[in-house]
Amino acid sequence: MTDTPFVRPDVRGFLDYLNAMPGPRTHQMTPEAARQVYVAMKDVADLPVGELALIRDVSIPGPAGAIPARLFDARETREPGPAMVFYHGGGFVIGTIDTHASFCAEMARVLDMPVVSVEYRLAPEHRWPAAPDDCEAAARWVAGSPAELGRTVTGLVLCGDSAGGTLAIVAAMDLRDRPAKVPVIVQAPIYPAADTSKSYPSFDAFADGFLLTRDTMLWFADAYAADVANSRGSPLIGRMEGLPPAVIVTASLDPIRDQGRAYAAALVQAGVPVVFREAAGNVHGFVTLRKAIPSSAGDVAGYLAALKDAIVEAEGARVMAQAAAA
Repeated sequence: MTDTPFVRPDVRGFLDYLNAMPGPRTHQMTPEAARQVYVAMKDVADLPVGELALIRDVSIPGPAGAIPARLFDARETREPGPAMVFYHGGGFVIGTIDTHASFCAEMARVLDMPVVSVEYRLAPEHRWPAAPDDCEAAARWVAGSPAELGRTVTGLVLCGDSAGGTLAIVAAMDLRDRPAKVPVIVQAPIYPAADTSKSYPSFDAFADGFLLTRDTMLWFADAYAADVANSRGSPLIGRMEGLPPAVIVTASLDPIRDQGRAYAAALVQAGVPVVFREAAGNVHGFVTLRKAIPSSAGDVAGYLAALKDAIVEAEGARVMAQAAAA
């Protein structure tokens, strides 16, 4: 990239702080050490969880045992309606329900819907396809309106950031091909790694110095060991037709930016309704950096406004289709 990219002032300040920090980088750590650092950064980088009517841990039956999950809801009880299933980011190696709790709580408040955050199995202890298997199972469980959830679910919104965005796409494909008890009405991946089967220009343009680095991405990929010739490992090589409407956001200074752009373009080509947003001058991970990078709050607000519109539209279409079939 010959042109100097636009970097917001608060992003530049955070990057200068990060890049000056001593000690090993993520790809130089053990997975356990990297997880501890990521959890420790949470309160430094992100906002508090804040007020919410309901935060409750639940357990989901999975293909290899119980999958921990957490329900976030702005209401104690609610009428039947859609629910979100959220998959946290962290390269399939790091990240927890706790690292993304603040963002899930914000989504529950702004969207006024239940959010179920899923603690899928992590690599390298559990390599691909353990994570997508858990994520599919969790989505099917929520779709079944289990008693433990205490909510009647009429449709699913699948959401996740980074690796979780990839998992949201894969789960949407899984449930398109083998439908759950209720449909996926919207997919909402945030800066997803949608295609690791080939190289994209942004991977080199932002290889170092912009928080997520090429070395860390390669470290994640080695731990996860996905089959990139399989659509559950690299979803962009799969079939786009028949997928649910999408709300996609990328960051302009992200090494995997172009993968998210390519996924949005492929959906448009396949006739899938898409809202695409890009956080100009911001970095990968911004949804959980709202304290460290205050302008990220605006990116999150814009994304959630677009997502809310898409959910309302999808719910309207579902109700009309039911009426027509009656």
